[in-house]
Amino acid sequence: MTRGPMHGAWAGAWQVFTKELRDALRDRRTLAMVLLSSVAMGPLLLVALSLLVAEFEARADAREVYAVGMDAAPTLRNYIERQAWTVHTAPADHADALVTRRLEHPVLVVPPGFEADLAAGIVPELLLVSSSANQRAQGSAGSVAALLRGFSQEQATLRLALRGVPVSALQAVTVQQRDLADPRARAAQLTRLLPFFVLMAVVYGALHAALDTTAGERERGSLEPLLMTPLPRAALVLGKWGAVAVMGMGVAVLACVGFLPGQWLLRSEVLAAMFQFGWREVALFLALLLPVAALLAALLMAVAIRCRSFKEAQASSTVVVLAVSLLPLVTAFQTGGEQPWHLWVPALAQITLMQRVLEGEALGAADLLLPLVVALAVAAVCLLSVARQLRMAVWK
Repeated sequence: MTRGPMHGAWAGAWQVFTKELRDALRDRRTLAMVLLSSVAMGPLLLVALSLLVAEFEARADAREVYAVGMDAAPTLRNYIERQAWTVHTAPADHADALVTRRLEHPVLVVPPGFEADLAAGIVPELLLVSSSANQRAQGSAGSVAALLRGFSQEQATLRLALRGVPVSALQAVTVQQRDLADPRARAAQLTRLLPFFVLMAVVYGALHAALDTTAGERERGSLEPLLMTPLPRAALVLGKWGAVAVMGMGVAVLACVGFLPGQWLLRSEVLAAMFQFGWREVALFLALLLPVAALLAALLMAVAIRCRSFKEAQASSTVVVLAVSLLPLVTAFQTGGEQPWHLWVPALAQITLMQRVLEGEALGAADLLLPLVVALAVAAVCLLSVARQLRMAVWK
């Protein structure tokens, strides 16, 4: 039984695929750098994030007030200590210390006549000194301000009670707050970098393989003998494209799986309780990344195939890397939230859908199908461009 030309084309594509994959895996140094930057950084990112959250939690639990002139306000000191807060004396140069970030707490400045004004019914003025450039001090300023509002409310209540006026007479309405976000949605606000990190893992995983299999082979002189073989150009392009896409997806798989043991290293109990990233999330992430991996592999090859050297291809590919890294900023600067057109833009669509996965939202068939069709259509155009370049055999 004779085999048709289609079978021969697929067999040739498979041979090219295995050859390119072996070449990509043979470069141990580059592979190690890609794995280190794209895989090991995942757990490190989670650890760094959890350390930051844990620090803010510890600062909130510390309940410490740094003050100047607290000796002139025994009533205020009594209230603060009754709330289980600790009063510390701020340094004399607290203003410079806050600006230079040597002091990580806001400073409460109490005027000398505070107690006399309070007894006379005069409203004393407290000064809460902080620096918006000092994030740690600024983060505690809200808690101290809330503590002072509590003191003011208590004093007002006592004055009304002495005059026989019920407090409810001044309270026209009561306000109840309800947070509609579930724990996973709240945790997703802290882990917005994860989808971006995984997407960039695909980019860097496919980048070197795409450059090496096109501009690299041209520079080494190994592409011309390959073009002289009877393999159809389509088989040659598909084989190379498949190897590049597999490299990108391989790094993405390792990056996603790396988040699973990374959760064991979380230092924040609150974040560890809210952040749930299991095998379901891994599978959904990979399903969303597969189309964009195919697109990026084809796009990087289309860019590199037009370059005369490997270094020129590296310089040209930075445009693609920069574009992919800047697209997620659209959601950060757009106050209107997620828009329907986001799903039409590759990379941005994957970021949007992966964020939904982290928030625990269900993904519909249309949500998955639209980015898939767009990615495959753009990938097909890029592959046709690569095939055309090979067919023309324009090597300057």
